[in-house]
Amino acid sequence: MKLAEALLERKSLKQKIESLQSRLAESVMVQEGDKPVEDPQVLMAELNDATDALETLIKQINATNNVATLAGGVSVSEAIVSRDLLRLRRETLEQVAQSTSMRQNRYMRTEVRFVPTIDSAELRKQIDALSKSWRELDAQIQAVNWTTELAT
Repeated sequence: MKLAEALLERKSLKQKIESLQSRLAESVMVQEGDKPVEDPQVLMAELNDATDALETLIKQINATNNVATLAGGVSVSEAIVSRDLLRLRRETLEQVAQSTSMRQNRYMRTEVRFVPTIDSAELRKQIDALSKSWRELDAQIQAVNWTTELAT
């Protein structure tokens, strides 16, 4: 199995676990005299199996990410951290940029006027550069994911 396939399987398992949790919550309490739609014990067993499978898969994915490398020799784990930080930086600058472009309604000339303290055009350039770096790094990670076998 390729790393990318394992990542898709991980997503599927997480969705299954969320579904089982919801179904279990609906089945543990019923009106006196009624039977639950689904047997809570069966759902608990399915939930335990799914979480065990997810644990095994996550360990395999992490082990693979630690040894798989991008073209520059950086491990996938390190690249993921870099990608996440690029996203964090971009989102932070985006929030700042939105704050500088907030329109303020003044009804009288005597009301306080707020002005930006940062060049929003320069900020947008930085955001665009971070977005480009994120896309490029993400593409490299995805390429490795589709060519790397999952560690066992």
